[in-house]
Amino acid sequence: MNKNNETFLGIELGSTRIKAVLIDTNFQTIASGAFEWENRLENGIWTYSLDDVWKGIQASFKQLAAEFATKYGEPLTTLSGLGISAMMHGYLPFDKDDRQLAEFRTWRNTTTEQAAVVLTETLGFNIPLRWSIAHLYQAVLNGEEHVCNIAFLTTLAGYVHYRLTGEKVLGIGDVSGMFPIDSNTNDYDTRMLAEFARLAEEKGFEQKLIDILPRVLVAGDNAGALTEQGARLLDPTGTLKAGVPLCPPEGDAGTGMTATNSVSVHTGNISAGTSIFAMIVLEKGLSAVYPEIDMVTTPCGKPVAMAHCNNCSSDIDAWVRLFDELLKSFGVDAEKSDLYSFLYNLSQSADGDCGGLLSYNYYSGEPVTGFEHGRPLLVRTPDGRLTLANLFKSLLFSAVASLKIGMDILTEQEKVVIDRLSGHGGLFKTKEVGQKLLAAALNAPVAVSDFAGEGGAWGIALLAAYMKQKSAYGSLGEYLSQAVFKDSAETCVQPDESDVKQFAAYMERYKKGLPIERAAAENLQ
Repeated sequence: MNKNNETFLGIELGSTRIKAVLIDTNFQTIASGAFEWENRLENGIWTYSLDDVWKGIQASFKQLAAEFATKYGEPLTTLSGLGISAMMHGYLPFDKDDRQLAEFRTWRNTTTEQAAVVLTETLGFNIPLRWSIAHLYQAVLNGEEHVCNIAFLTTLAGYVHYRLTGEKVLGIGDVSGMFPIDSNTNDYDTRMLAEFARLAEEKGFEQKLIDILPRVLVAGDNAGALTEQGARLLDPTGTLKAGVPLCPPEGDAGTGMTATNSVSVHTGNISAGTSIFAMIVLEKGLSAVYPEIDMVTTPCGKPVAMAHCNNCSSDIDAWVRLFDELLKSFGVDAEKSDLYSFLYNLSQSADGDCGGLLSYNYYSGEPVTGFEHGRPLLVRTPDGRLTLANLFKSLLFSAVASLKIGMDILTEQEKVVIDRLSGHGGLFKTKEVGQKLLAAALNAPVAVSDFAGEGGAWGIALLAAYMKQKSAYGSLGEYLSQAVFKDSAETCVQPDESDVKQFAAYMERYKKGLPIERAAAENLQ
């Protein structure tokens, strides 16, 4: 059997890892590769080098291809489909000769408050700080010289896809983090385009926004084919052939929804890693504009309410590295995964109030709570119980506290119905601990399937397969339910009343302590 003729490749560029996943027609992962990378704070901007983008993609593909060749005794020469996913939002502008005009400004940057406020008021639609349009308008307000030369503005996924295919397109889910979408037309909102044009012209920005944004595609559309140049970018050895069809490039939110079967109304998913966000598929739009809530879409264009927080696991990771250093100084070389599992499980024996400990995981600004800058912080009273279990429980509570504030708007003010939330990401790797935490925090059932660990690279591989199989299944929701997840196993944790009360009490102290975090952000340079 020639596996080359029945495989789908998904590549996702996450915040800490670039991952490549190859699946077969049964949606099972048959080969994978990964590359670790980190964003850098340069001149006050969180960024990645585009050279590192290709270094990471090539390294992860090389590892995947080697595994495939070893397993099947033949080189990986072609694919049935390919998809690219990456971190949403941000700012990647290019001129007419495809020259990069400014550093890649990622979702983590919170320097666009002035633009976001003006755009939200003018458009009557929440424009978060990290959205591409906020970055563009802020650059216009700042008088940055490069803006008059912009010929193409895209996201990281859109950039990679363009280099592979020559097509300036983007999946609707990723597009919805650039500029508002009209779910009735599955395209940019024309009224808001006109409003932006009027606003920008007053500041000297004369380009038509529609001319520099990617063309909008939905799940199942053909988004071009791998060119010879694109094939060499993926595989410099020349083994991989051109001509592979690509699905629309998507953001990590869209691939997360896909990977957790959360694209139908009243379903939702929680992605918990470096950042944390929850996405709920709605029957209709919200009744009001909330700065804490993004309105985006599924990969097929359905409206989605998104509570997004910039900070989640970074502070946990820092403490784990500290404990690992301590163990190594005593000659103990523990597996990092074992250390995480031990500490997660240890937190279950902590005091209900975390021993009075309070932590803030703000490595960067946090728009949900109104912070432009952040400082990781641990606070305790002299009579607090500083134990390892209490410390780690406080760190875990802190990782989801900002998300709780955003989600309360949906469940308490908008009365949004949530049948079930599906979890994926690093916070869920230790069995049930992350599930119990989120179920208590959000007071809703949280499920994790046996596919949850596959992540966004697997999700975009599924979208590549859907492009080939759309005619057989119809909607993306039917395809996922009837084909992909038909026989999958999952565990679902219901909220425990005692845990719900403990987390609610922690949130009261957390909110009262926010001025402490603000003082740290303002005074610690």
